Amino acid sequence: MTDPHQPKDSFCGRTRREFLWQAGGGFTSLALADLLAGDGFLGRQAVAFDGVTPLATSLAKRTLAQLPHHVARAKSVIFLFMYGGPSHIDTFDYKPELFTHDGKTVEVKTKGRGGDKSEGRIVGPKWKFAQHGQSGAWVSDLFPHLATCVDDIAFVKSMYAESPIHGSAMLMMNSGRLLGGSPCMGSWVNYGLGSVNRNLPGFVVMLDSTGGPISGAKNWSSGFMPAMYQGCVLRGQGDPILDLATPASRSEQVQRRVLDELKGWNTRHALLRSGNPELEGRIESYELAYRMQSTAPEAVDLSGESKETHELYGTDEARTEEFGRKCLLARRLVERGVRFVQVYSGGSHNDANWDAHDDLKKNHDYHAGRTDKPIAGLLKDLKRRGLLDETLVVWGGEFGRQPTAEYAVGTGRDHNSWGFTMWLAGGGIKGGISVGETDELGSIGVGRRFHVKELHATILNRMGIDPNALTYFYGGLDHKLVGVEGSEPIGDLLA
Repeated sequence: MTDPHQPKDSFCGRTRREFLWQAGGGFTSLALADLLAGDGFLGRQAVAFDGVTPLATSLAKRTLAQLPHHVARAKSVIFLFMYGGPSHIDTFDYKPELFTHDGKTVEVKTKGRGGDKSEGRIVGPKWKFAQHGQSGAWVSDLFPHLATCVDDIAFVKSMYAESPIHGSAMLMMNSGRLLGGSPCMGSWVNYGLGSVNRNLPGFVVMLDSTGGPISGAKNWSSGFMPAMYQGCVLRGQGDPILDLATPASRSEQVQRRVLDELKGWNTRHALLRSGNPELEGRIESYELAYRMQSTAPEAVDLSGESKETHELYGTDEARTEEFGRKCLLARRLVERGVRFVQVYSGGSHNDANWDAHDDLKKNHDYHAGRTDKPIAGLLKDLKRRGLLDETLVVWGGEFGRQPTAEYAVGTGRDHNSWGFTMWLAGGGIKGGISVGETDELGSIGVGRRFHVKELHATILNRMGIDPNALTYFYGGLDHKLVGVEGSEPIGDLLA
């Protein structure tokens, strides 16, 4: 019998809406909140409530792709990071004088981990150089496969940075800062443009099987931005992501853990109003992990690729299998909308990476041999699929190496941040060109030199982002990837 004192259209003294709300502890509103956030509604509500906040902006940009500042030439970036510092004068920066003066002690100023020196014993390159392609680019015998791709590549031969020490130099290359705590380039790109595929991370990092770089996770950190923008690390060997194909019971455990984590937080809108980036990042991380259960297994499954494709990347050879798999996976990820993929060659310390302090030939033969064919395969595969025009590929390390020997005996070279080479291809970059140069021994950039910030500005520009307009307010300052003073892209590279 109906209680005459009970309000009309109510249940147990509550309206139907109140009952549904309270029965689930408010959790039922999360689905609605997520849909509204996808339409940008909650971002607008947060602005109306608190003014423009980084948290509100972050949520809107994570869930909805944003319009770029100008027409983008690239949709994704693949950064091939040669950890340890490959020698530019033994790879792409041909210096005939080094062959002539091999073994001689000459006056040359150098600065590396061993400090400042005014003279040294010249170490001539251990590989022959030859010109390739219609552009006539000089490439050493270290990269016979990559030499066939030079007409798609733009070489920057006068890069420089402040630090000749691995840890700080890597942070400079990845985040634009010598010290940790700032967002990395992949974080900035995703913050500026938002997500294309909400079921996959926007920023993926693939490390070498020997381990990560010396300065660790700072190199893919989101810094003072919410955790949703940090890099997602995939393994270098075996299954890239563990526990994706989990049993139903495990999935239920994950769901229960999410529910426990969200208990007491009625809606995502309430979370926005709380202004707590840490809680927002934790929720977003759990949600992404849950969505990846159905999407990521297909993305990282290479079994459907043709035999010819595996041969192109070298995944069928022991020497190139690991890096080849990572390059092939990078192509599959950008195909599916991942904004930024960073692939490391080399890890840990000493000869486990490109840090050739002792036997230069042994070191570079090993690392170039593992990466040459996969990188060339990546460029060729992207091009034949029509993806190279919209994918910006970047190659390089944290610095180069000196023309002189580090020790009294041996062929090892010390670090060189005064002048080194990096290259870019695809994504609105002119192919078959070279900009900048070093002196006759390759010890320092001369003429027009290009700072790491200018490389960052170029990458952002090709992604449709104005590097001087992309800011994040933190600690009373509008931070930029290119620094408070700003930077411009390298104009000669832009197609």
